[in-house]
Amino acid sequence: MRGPVYCLKKYSLLLRNCAAKWSLNEAKMVHGQLIVTRLEPDTHLWASMVNAYVKCGSIVYAHKVFDKIPVRDVVSWTALISGYVDQGRADYGVSLLCWMQKEGLKLNEFALATGLKACSMCLNLNFGELLHVQAMKFGFCSDLFVRSALVDLYAKCGEMEFADRMVLSMPEQSVMLWNALLNGYAEMGDGEKLMCLFYNINDMEIKFNKFTLSTVLKGCANSGDIRTGKVVHSLAVRLGYMLDEILTLTLLDMYSKCGSADEAIKVFKSIKEPNVVAWNKIIISLEQQGHSQEAAKWFNLMGYLGFRPNEFTLASLVSVATDIGDLHYGESVQACICKYGFEFETLIGNALVSMYMQNGLLFDGVRVFEIMTNKDSVSWNALLSGFQGHETCSLGPRIFYEMLLKGFKPNNITFNSVLRCCSSLSDVAFGRQVHAHIIKNRLDDENFVGTALVNMYAKSGCLKDADVAFNILIKRNLVAWTTIISGYAQANQVEETLMCFSKMQHEGVKPNEFTLASCLNGCSDMATLESGRMLHSMAVKSGHLLDRFVSTALVDMYGKCGCIEDAEAVFKGLVSRDTVLWNAMIGVYVKYGEGNKALEAFAMMLDEGIVPDEVTLRIVSYAYSYMGWTKEGNDHYSLMRKV
Repeated sequence: MRGPVYCLKKYSLLLRNCAAKWSLNEAKMVHGQLIVTRLEPDTHLWASMVNAYVKCGSIVYAHKVFDKIPVRDVVSWTALISGYVDQGRADYGVSLLCWMQKEGLKLNEFALATGLKACSMCLNLNFGELLHVQAMKFGFCSDLFVRSALVDLYAKCGEMEFADRMVLSMPEQSVMLWNALLNGYAEMGDGEKLMCLFYNINDMEIKFNKFTLSTVLKGCANSGDIRTGKVVHSLAVRLGYMLDEILTLTLLDMYSKCGSADEAIKVFKSIKEPNVVAWNKIIISLEQQGHSQEAAKWFNLMGYLGFRPNEFTLASLVSVATDIGDLHYGESVQACICKYGFEFETLIGNALVSMYMQNGLLFDGVRVFEIMTNKDSVSWNALLSGFQGHETCSLGPRIFYEMLLKGFKPNNITFNSVLRCCSSLSDVAFGRQVHAHIIKNRLDDENFVGTALVNMYAKSGCLKDADVAFNILIKRNLVAWTTIISGYAQANQVEETLMCFSKMQHEGVKPNEFTLASCLNGCSDMATLESGRMLHSMAVKSGHLLDRFVSTALVDMYGKCGCIEDAEAVFKGLVSRDTVLWNAMIGVYVKYGEGNKALEAFAMMLDEGIVPDEVTLRIVSYAYSYMGWTKEGNDHYSLMRKV
């Protein structure tokens, strides 16, 4: 006969085997047998049951078992907390750790390492620092796992000085600690510091592993340092790590983010048995680098070789259809999505809504949005992006309001979309309400949202508000400067336009073609002619003279200032002239009573094969009227009707 102690050990061993095999059904069978035998578990067996369910991926069963434990020890608590952390619910893991301490249990090194990992995932530096204090108090700071978790916490929270200190103060250097520190610099994209540390590892003769190389490659990917990435690639080949799946996928990711599709394809072809993750990497890489047709071909090859796509593959294919503007292909991908049973996946639904909205099929986009079961903020942003045109922008505020009612928190993309709707509608009242939400979410100094605010106020004629929103911005980039300059130029506030342009240059921001065109549009009389000439010389010097926006603005500026010869000189010096530029030149002739020249220019325009638009025909009508040519005017009217 076997005693109860033997039975308890037997069940613990069986549960450990279930956890090692990730077999949830076997764990349930062992648990069921334990209930049938009416054997009272000890603390070790209770913890084994919690751990088995956690390792088998069922946190629900693990928590149910945990709730039935009469006396819960630190081991069972740690097992449950690690389960929630492994499933990405780090915030709840931190809460459980607090409850555990309220029950008066003393943390051991495993509980501390798990708690610190949870703090790293949810970036809870304050609670992590409290755990650091407890680790020092109980003497666990020398434990390798606790130390590594502390390094990871400080690195992920951007406290690299503390992370450095934690590694360098360790008497015995470990590659695990160095990997955690390297990962922090990799996440920050600090390639220079990352490589400096990597060389230090070599100098200290610490034997690095494949995880070290993967971390360095991740840093190269985030910083766009393809040269260093190739060096690490050659090192991985020399050390025989190229058969490792994680390292190969990191290489694919590095070449993809560095914009080298050819190298990514070479790495993919070197994989003997690529899995669906590798296929996804190469397809997504090609799609993100603008090789949409090539990405579609690789997807066809993937299906031909018998690989089943997952939701990430299909979402990427929807993006391909969006990029190439092929709705027929997009609908084929949607049929494929239904075939594989992914039609209710949020990731795919978001991609489909974006595809239909960006191609102007609003009804189809709304239909996909409505059948989605798990909408998130990305879903609402995708829907809102389709209602920014002048015909449908009135629906934007309604969608934004409904999004708030449903309890979704808007982000910078949401605010940018709804502000564009307000700009199109010139609805400054609703724009002010959106501005209040932006301040509440502390995004008014964020460049992306702040520029949209400046644009909304400028388009609505509220230039003082636009100036206030502009001055709040911490980093005023070229787009923000161009927006405020354009606002003043459109309001014919010439002095403010040129003053902003001067401040922009003083801050070291170089103007582009849109900035120059906006400033030129503000130079509308002889008083500002000298400023216009200065902008002309800047356009020549910076190589923007041939840009159609700048050249049209120059012709228009010289025309408004009465300098017809200068306008002609700019116009004739251009090789490529579009309809808008011809309209500007013909308009200058008509304005100053040069009817013959206007009609000659119109004839030359037609001879060059440039198709006139409504503006051209209206300007030429004025020329015929000015010249008193009735017959020619009637013929012109017939042409207008034909067009």
